[in-house]
Amino acid sequence: MNTSDIGVLMERMGAAACAAAAVLANIGTERKNRALAAAADAIRARSAEILAANAADLEAARAKKLTAALLDRLQLDDRRIEAMSRGIEEIVELPDPIGTVAAEWDRPNGLRIQRVRVPLGVIGIIYESRPNVTADAGSLCLKSGNAVILRGGSESARSSRAIHECLVAGLRAAGLPESSIQLVPTTDRAAVGYMLAGMTEYLDVLVPRGGKELIARVQKEARVPVIGHLEGNCHVYVDRDADLPMARTIVLNAKMRRTGVCGAAETLLIDRGCVGTHLKPIVRDLLDAGCEVRGDPTVRQADARVRPATEEDWLTEYLDAIIAARVVDGVEAAIEHITRYGSAHTETIVTENPAAAERFLQRVDSAIVLHNASTQFADGGEFGMGAEIGISTDRFHARGPVGVEQLTSYKYVVRGTGQVRP
Repeated sequence: MNTSDIGVLMERMGAAACAAAAVLANIGTERKNRALAAAADAIRARSAEILAANAADLEAARAKKLTAALLDRLQLDDRRIEAMSRGIEEIVELPDPIGTVAAEWDRPNGLRIQRVRVPLGVIGIIYESRPNVTADAGSLCLKSGNAVILRGGSESARSSRAIHECLVAGLRAAGLPESSIQLVPTTDRAAVGYMLAGMTEYLDVLVPRGGKELIARVQKEARVPVIGHLEGNCHVYVDRDADLPMARTIVLNAKMRRTGVCGAAETLLIDRGCVGTHLKPIVRDLLDAGCEVRGDPTVRQADARVRPATEEDWLTEYLDAIIAARVVDGVEAAIEHITRYGSAHTETIVTENPAAAERFLQRVDSAIVLHNASTQFADGGEFGMGAEIGISTDRFHARGPVGVEQLTSYKYVVRGTGQVRP
């Protein structure tokens, strides 16, 4: 497909999305929920087709020698397909934010003012290898009354098409415009460029979800507002007052449960005050689980298998079975390290000391901060939001998991009885 053809295609999709957005902004909750429930049923009914498409994607990805982490993000199985369906059903159960009154007050002149939630309009979402984003993003946008144009990665193109067909089946069942959830039908990168710079007439916001290179490109080239994060360089800090069994469990889960998700821990910080009791068993757990540990001199003394860490390691989002480890002088030094090297995504402290925990939670300026819990809880579904489009590290509009409520704006509705301004 040449550039001019892609331009025509994207213009057509943009116009259709705007028309659909006008419909979605004014329909009731019941029809949106009916479409979502039907989409969840379709995903279950067509699971064999989705798995076949995913197998073809995986075969092509292995031929390209994609990393184990990327293959894990790409792979679907019965459990993950069921999780997609359940995620959509959880979105059905969420309150509809559209039309809710966030605040209201009366003025001395008798005017009644309300701040009312409304959809953003048309959302463009650019993502890479995770095909479940197709289901999550399409469903969240529909529930929040937005039309969406999805552009998935080439690695997951077949899987995303199969999932998108299920979403369209849901729209059809509820009598909603099929252009409410569109999937760009080409893997040509020119389509991404067009979404970034050529669709200001149609797109109200862009949401990138993927690696650092993609996010940086979107934030640099986009001509519409962007909700996104650069990377998930997440930290676990084990305080001197940490319960050792708890610390061992949390560190291992935070790193190794799924290494390819943005909430996976990439750096381990251990208080010098517990080096003699905590360092060796925690490091050994990671190494025995198949994780490469890159440490400072003190960490390297704990186990001969630890490799030297470089300055670059403190800045790296590995998305793989690798972790950087450093000994720090207490909670203040841990906070200083996170401030210097972190990406403001997700950090956790493991401690039984309430004062240390509160200092960490208040001082660490990340989108998500936790106490005595794994960083892998950085997930909209785990927050009770049904699903998420991603974790935003922005400081405006949306921060943290981007769910239904974060995909809305608001307008002011003012009711009077004939007032005029003197």
